Amino acid sequence: MPTKIRLQRHGRKGKPFYWIVATDSREKRDGKFLEKLGVYDPTTQPAIIELDVDNAVKWLRNGAQPTDTAKRILSYKGALLKKHLLAGVDKGALTEEEANKKFEAWLEEKNASIENASEKSQKAKEEAKQKALDAEREVNAKREAEAKAAEDEAKAAEEAAKAEAEEATEETNEAESAEEESKEEKA
Repeated sequence: MPTKIRLQRHGRKGKPFYWIVATDSREKRDGKFLEKLGVYDPTTQPAIIELDVDNAVKWLRNGAQPTDTAKRILSYKGALLKKHLLAGVDKGALTEEEANKKFEAWLEEKNASIENASEKSQKAKEEAKQKALDAEREVNAKREAEAKAAEDEAKAAEEAAKAEAEEATEETNEAESAEEESKEEKA
């Protein structure tokens, strides 16, 4: 029976969620399967991948062919490396303990690189957020300065208008008093 390791789609429209399954290649994509090996959720950031590495290696050693996407997932989780190391054990190039040590060292290195990448991503997001906040503060400070300048300008214009009005009033008062004086002198 030709066996494949492939993804079986679940989830609603626009929100895919996959099971990683070992199945007969003649079955439908979402049809019967022989064994569920794991879960893949590409909608989250970073994508969630849960895989039973030992069962995946068992199926790979029995001749199951992974699809392209399943192969990338198996490689990412180390199932292909473990299969390779176990082939070395079968040939006598390694002992099982050495193979397990190499696999564990690879897993630790992989997890460390994933953590570093997630920390860098988180740090970049925080820096971008801080930069945006600083830019917004600058814009707000500029707006406040412009508003204050406009307010000061309006006050200065108002005071100038009051001063002109007072001068005009004084001039009219002086003119009226001069007229009254001239009328009094004529009278």
